[in-house]
Amino acid sequence: MKATGIVRRIDDLGRVVIPKEIRRTMQIRDGDPLEIYTEKDGEVIFKKYSPVGELGEFAGRLCETMGKASGRYTAIADRDAFIAVYGPPKRELPEKRLSSELEQLMERRQIYRRLPGEKGVPVALGADKYAADVAAPVIAEGDVLGCVLFLGEGEAAPGEVEYKLAQTVSGFLGKQLGS
Repeated sequence: MKATGIVRRIDDLGRVVIPKEIRRTMQIRDGDPLEIYTEKDGEVIFKKYSPVGELGEFAGRLCETMGKASGRYTAIADRDAFIAVYGPPKRELPEKRLSSELEQLMERRQIYRRLPGEKGVPVALGADKYAADVAAPVIAEGDVLGCVLFLGEGEAAPGEVEYKLAQTVSGFLGKQLGS
């Protein structure tokens, strides 16, 4: 664990303010859930909680199924990182942060589909090789929790199959995570 040298007091309602520079560095946004852990020695640890991240192995099977059905690379991400990837991008993307363009796509709460002749939206910082051909945000109880993606390397534009698969899987995940 790394000490920051920052000390905060608990107010009369039991609240602690997490400094802006730490929230920015750790990509903690307003409304993000934090999981609280305690240690016997008095430590209290806050960890970002990702409902999509809890799906790990299941998300991997979904990506594989979508990839085999469509013949394309697929991924499922939470709001910060890739949870599951199918195809060659599996070697590169899991350790990368999501691009700001992909974050903006998710915040729009609409399904994105690359049109013929368009360049796809980059999905990760430092991995320009892969772009989103289709991106369907996962929404549960009004909150954007992640995204279902079909990835491309500049090949033919995605069709109706990819669009419908992403829409269906993101809707399914949203229902599962919202209940």
